[in-house]
Amino acid sequence: MSATILELIARARAQGELSLLLAAIPYAQYMGMTCAVEDGDLVTTMKYSPDLIGNPALPALHGGTLGALLESAAAYKLLWAADTAVLPKTITITIEYLRPAKPIDTYARATITRQGRRVASLSVEAYQEDRDKPCATGNVHFLIKRASE
Repeated sequence: MSATILELIARARAQGELSLLLAAIPYAQYMGMTCAVEDGDLVTTMKYSPDLIGNPALPALHGGTLGALLESAAAYKLLWAADTAVLPKTITITIEYLRPAKPIDTYARATITRQGRRVASLSVEAYQEDRDKPCATGNVHFLIKRASE
């Protein structure tokens, strides 16, 4: 019998290995996403692929791929750090595209700004070569349920 996503999350937390969870998400695999803990912070990486190009004239990554990275990084952060009993469901996401994203690996870090009983709010930023120069930022609100309820 295969493990449920929530069982995979629990196993990933216990082993300190988020790749167990990402391996079960086909979209994360397609987008080339990986996660690692760096300096105590969860960093989601979207590996560059020519399939991610939106504007071949520049070239620049498609805005939708950046949005997917931001939303995914926020969800992974919540799954990794929060005491949740269900998979988070996106209520709203707001994205600010700040500069064209080059055809290279892109990183994202999310911060939980507020976690209530039913809603969690996170801010997230995507960057490439320099964390101080993000290519996109966003705010995400998720519907959640704490495991302790």
